[in-house]
Amino acid sequence: MIKIAGKDTEVSRIFYGTAAEPFQSGGDGTDLIEQMVNIGVNAIDTARVYGGAEESVGRWIRIGTNRERVTLLTKGGHPDMLWRSRLREKEIRKDLKTSLDKLCTDYVDIYLLHRDDPEVPVGEIVELLNDLYKEGKIRSFGGSNWTHERIEEANRYASDHGLIPFAVSSPCFSMAVPTREPWPGCITIAGDDNEDARKWYIDNQMPVIAYSAMAAGFFSGRFKSEDYKEAKKVMSPDNYKTYVSEENMASLKVCEDIAKETGLSVSQVAFSWIYGQDMNVYAVVSTKSVERMKQNVDAMLRVLGQT
Repeated sequence: MIKIAGKDTEVSRIFYGTAAEPFQSGGDGTDLIEQMVNIGVNAIDTARVYGGAEESVGRWIRIGTNRERVTLLTKGGHPDMLWRSRLREKEIRKDLKTSLDKLCTDYVDIYLLHRDDPEVPVGEIVELLNDLYKEGKIRSFGGSNWTHERIEEANRYASDHGLIPFAVSSPCFSMAVPTREPWPGCITIAGDDNEDARKWYIDNQMPVIAYSAMAAGFFSGRFKSEDYKEAKKVMSPDNYKTYVSEENMASLKVCEDIAKETGLSVSQVAFSWIYGQDMNVYAVVSTKSVERMKQNVDAMLRVLGQT
């Protein structure tokens, strides 16, 4: 579970991702969010660099008592357009203030630093995040695209200095193994090369908020495991290069076979796999289809034994 100070609401094991339309263009997503919350997805994942997503979410937040109905996660401290680090106090405070204004709230439940910069002393970062916690602006914090070694270093510093540690981590994780970084600076824990990272998360049971949980649509079921030509039509050029490989097509074939045997969809099988791991996993899912999200919820509940 994710422990959030001052919040009794149970966090859903699926986060509704807003790095997609209509949110990124700042469109009206109030009905979508409402429907997702009504089916039990009460956690929202957004970020300062997701275009107009925070503002879009903020429109729903300011309606009635919506703020207390959800666990709100946003991210800041992303490098600038020239990929220069922005992990100093001035930049982080600026990002958080803007996020709070856009989201129409005076606090976020989970605040993640969107990228790491090993050149910045980890103790400096932990001290700042603890200050933001004491000021009531954030109720828990962690890192997105941080290595487990760096998180461990941060939490060792927190322990040595009587401070609050990182509570969560958000890496790239799915049944598919990226053949390259989906975006610059991404950290994945998928595949044989990252077994040590997964073991660390298993041993520590730190919540893993997995983004790209469906591998950018690779497990959508819109193409077959042997059909590279159709995959190229369905997926964007970048996502095709990232996820279409012999290894991943073999994983897709496994999903197809299980789907045929069980009556589940390919997407449900791939989604179930995530929750079958020994890690404490929460998946980020972006979709405009409430029906598809219901299928994801059903797949998750089957694995977690809550049906």
